[in-house]
Amino acid sequence: MAMLERAFFDRPVLEVARQLIGASLLFDGVGGPIVEVEAYDETDPASHSFRGPTPRNRVMFGPPGHAYVYKIYGIHYCLNFVCRPGSAILIRALEPIMGIEAMRERRGAMVEKNLCSGPGKLAQALDIDLRHNGLALDAPPFAIDAPLTVHDVASGPRIGITKGVETPWRFVRRGSPFLSRPLGRSQPDL
Repeated sequence: MAMLERAFFDRPVLEVARQLIGASLLFDGVGGPIVEVEAYDETDPASHSFRGPTPRNRVMFGPPGHAYVYKIYGIHYCLNFVCRPGSAILIRALEPIMGIEAMRERRGAMVEKNLCSGPGKLAQALDIDLRHNGLALDAPPFAIDAPLTVHDVASGPRIGITKGVETPWRFVRRGSPFLSRPLGRSQPDL
């Protein structure tokens, strides 16, 4: 497999988001193929970068190819991949393949399709937290490999936001049982 280097992320966020579907995300050897992401950029009112740099989002304004990790609702961590300044991709779900037992220990004994089917679940299953904010994505503990095959990608509205709700910047592997939520009426990715 070809490991994705930082230069891969130095492109428009929508372009990168589509191409991440099917990429293998491993964190300390635990993970699997990415099946769902959401894109955000500085022009998007739903983005953390919309109002400019803050101590919390400063990684979004740094170099591409780094992890932006934040805590939501005071409980869950979310993993994002920084693209060009002010843009990032929320990793919403992956298909658990490697380290399933470690994921079950962290998340509790459950069926595989629920281990990483949401951004908070994914971060917990991979043991990602604020210590990992700002780390390079092309160096351990991360290993991100390009997809081995072309996947049928669909897009639709993002989840759990109140601004920019209609923006179809959620990308999924069509038909995956590992999504955080079914896409519903989807459109083919263009």
